[in-house]
Amino acid sequence: MSASPTIRAILFDKDGTLVDFDQTWGQAAGAVIRRITGGNETRIARLNEVSHYLPAQQRFLASSPLVAGSSREYGPLWAQVLERPADEALFNEINHLFGEEGRRFLTAIGTPAHTLARLRAGGLPLAIATNDTEGNARVQAELLGLTPLLDAIYGYDSGHGGKPGPGMVEAFIRRTGLPAEHVALVGDTRHDLLAAKAAGALAVLVRSGPSPVDAFADEADLVLDDIDALADHVLGGVRPQEQRARA
Repeated sequence: MSASPTIRAILFDKDGTLVDFDQTWGQAAGAVIRRITGGNETRIARLNEVSHYLPAQQRFLASSPLVAGSSREYGPLWAQVLERPADEALFNEINHLFGEEGRRFLTAIGTPAHTLARLRAGGLPLAIATNDTEGNARVQAELLGLTPLLDAIYGYDSGHGGKPGPGMVEAFIRRTGLPAEHVALVGDTRHDLLAAKAAGALAVLVRSGPSPVDAFADEADLVLDDIDALADHVLGGVRPQEQRARA
């Protein structure tokens, strides 16, 4: 087994890593879709279809473009269904509605404030990098009690681009002043893995998101069940269920 990567700063994905994707966005999506269509059943059905959303189960399929993408990525699909221009006005409306409903249904994975407090006490700079808007991420971080523990919060609209691009990771690396190989991006999707690799950072995958990571787990530097296992690993108390991506 090769030496474990030394993690000295951590950039967290939000949804599927800190926030329970299905419990939060699975419930929020139904409300957003009904609101943005004005209750038009034909358009509701079509938005469910293009979003790979199962309304009866209030969850997305793993193939959904909403699982990892921003509104700029899936927004054009919604625009076609809604017969509206795929422009900033529509994307902002989508973001606003998801922001409102996301606050209403916000559900954490475990106790992220406790876990991040452990890492912060260990001297690690911490931040969030999400394909949600920065504004929505800041509201959710505040509600989860994470704001005092974070050095930065980056959204796809913060000026660094979205994942899988490396911009948010590179911005955090610059902020920490650390070598890229000691900065980890922790997430649950291939977008997260690619963003980390493109920036020269460590790619850590967690299995707490809505989609399996097995298809690309061997490309990661580390694969763990959740951020609690990450804290145990970084702070020296590795749990038995930790799974190394590379031997």
